[in-house]
Amino acid sequence: MKRFYKEVTVGEEFHILLDGKPVKTPQRAVLALPTPALAEAVAKEWRAQGDEVLPHGMPLTKLANTAIDRVAGHEAEIVTQILAYTNDLLCYRAEAPADLATRQAAQWDPLLDWAAERYARLTVRSGVMHIAQPEDAVAAYGKVLARFDRYRLTALHSAATLCGSLVLALALAEGRLDAEEAFALSQLDERYQAEKWGVDEDAKRRADAMAVELDAAARFMRLVRG
Repeated sequence: MKRFYKEVTVGEEFHILLDGKPVKTPQRAVLALPTPALAEAVAKEWRAQGDEVLPHGMPLTKLANTAIDRVAGHEAEIVTQILAYTNDLLCYRAEAPADLATRQAAQWDPLLDWAAERYARLTVRSGVMHIAQPEDAVAAYGKVLARFDRYRLTALHSAATLCGSLVLALALAEGRLDAEEAFALSQLDERYQAEKWGVDEDAKRRADAMAVELDAAARFMRLVRG
């Protein structure tokens, strides 16, 4: 749509104002942010728009809209969706080749050990057969997620989906990893294959787009913390 405003400011209760009028979400709720840091970052996205307002250039706004319109009031459902990622990428190891299995252990085990100490131990297995994680471990992660507000849940859901890993998403949320590190770990298998067989350009474009989304989720997490 055409840009219809001149001035972007942050109002009371961290509302985003366009020429003094509050921005509304797609569901017509007021776009209000939980911290001044996030509000200013969202306002910056709106200021950066040119003659056309391009939603794909406002990833923080998109996440905030999702938190307000789709997550608020449905937190328990979102927690359940995120808990599906206790079926974690990091728990599935290659049976062969040996050098890939070695690389997985070297790079993924420290994160699983960190998560085990902080939350609960997840089961690791070679092969692709489904792993039924211990019920007490899943429950422990559920208690952690229950403490997250709608904004943090939104970013965590995005990160877990992009990485295929709850552990990597929580490591981002806790500041244990940055977005580049988390994405590299989630792409370990793909990058190994690229080393062996060459880069698939279509796969690289998809991965690059996912990396941009993950960076936005990580920024959102940091800004929600203030």
